[in-house]
Amino acid sequence: MSLYPSLEDMKARSTYSASPSKTPALLAVQDAPNPNPVEEETRLYPKLYPELSEFMGLNLSEDALRQALSMVPAEDYSGAVAPRTSALSYMSAPITGNDCGIRRAEIRQGIREVILCKDSDGKIGLRLKSVDNGVFVQLVQANTAAALGGLRFGDQVLQINGENCAGWSTDKAHKVLKNASAERIAFVVRDRPFERTITLHKDINGQLGFIFKKGKITFIVKDSSAARNGLLTDHHICEVNGQNVIGLKDPQITDILNSAGGVITVTVTPTIIFEHMTKKMSSSIVKSLMDHSIPEV
Repeated sequence: MSLYPSLEDMKARSTYSASPSKTPALLAVQDAPNPNPVEEETRLYPKLYPELSEFMGLNLSEDALRQALSMVPAEDYSGAVAPRTSALSYMSAPITGNDCGIRRAEIRQGIREVILCKDSDGKIGLRLKSVDNGVFVQLVQANTAAALGGLRFGDQVLQINGENCAGWSTDKAHKVLKNASAERIAFVVRDRPFERTITLHKDINGQLGFIFKKGKITFIVKDSSAARNGLLTDHHICEVNGQNVIGLKDPQITDILNSAGGVITVTVTPTIIFEHMTKKMSSSIVKSLMDHSIPEV
């Protein structure tokens, strides 16, 4: 997860400064005398790059580091054991760093394994779609094995029971699922490669700064949080704070946005990808079957 998920967080961090009183700061290199002036003058070629002791303008000599990392005197604590100052003292956490919506919407890097089993009807609640010679999750049905296993719209399925899915058609992917054992189906999955998350902050009027129609972003308000943080038009809203909103009507999505807090993370995907992913899938099926529950974190 990004340490600074929005431009507002970056600005908040830049205006915040912490100056621990007990641990001295590293000395600037320009204030430190050159220990070998003769060597500097007699060197055949001038230095093209700074030495490690001058990296980023800091004095990283052994004496300076020993002074900076020294322990606080024990007498300052009235006889108690003097602890070393924590590194957390120097950290300026973003104002949305612990926001639950960011954690729910997180798109993790790397791959993961998901083990599912079929229900009494031989279903796992999953529809797949072939896109650019890859296999992607098109629909996750609520209260099914796929939903409980954490699969989401847009996840890429790399393997099913050890077989690589690259080049598979949609029909072949569904045939493999149909013929798979009911007790154990092993998926290797990559989190939503076509999607990205953007963290936005509501203004004093409770607005985020974008307009959407049928889930598609059509307008960005100038100087709004949406504009500052890089939200784009011709993108479809897939999630709000990690909650899937595909198939919901615009008033329902608006209610979710309005009822959320002042910080909202939206997950979007290019409209051209979204339309290809949902092709030949009726809106009534998506609305009635898609898992719209709030994910646990």
